[in-house]
Amino acid sequence: MAQRVSQRSSGMVQRGSAKHRPGFHALVLAIGFVVGAVLQQAARQLFPPGAAKQFLTAGVTASFGPNTLDLGLIKFSFGVALDVSLLSLVGVLVAYLIARSLF
Repeated sequence: MAQRVSQRSSGMVQRGSAKHRPGFHALVLAIGFVVGAVLQQAARQLFPPGAAKQFLTAGVTASFGPNTLDLGLIKFSFGVALDVSLLSLVGVLVAYLIARSLF
């Protein structure tokens, strides 16, 4: 409490996103992409065929892998792909706005 009072009196109160750590921003970004992916899958299932469906659900996929690690008895294969579409960006925006209003 004393720290808050001293920060307020000195005019150094952090506002907005500056008061959060990078992990918080990464979590909001990840949640936003998940929400966007759910919106994208719902749009693919529910929208009728047409230009709007194609525009909203078309995406760009960036991928890394698959890479294989062979340990003799066990073989692992792993990779990462990120599918970014307009609806995934909407999901990020919604997650940001919710996080901003809550914190």
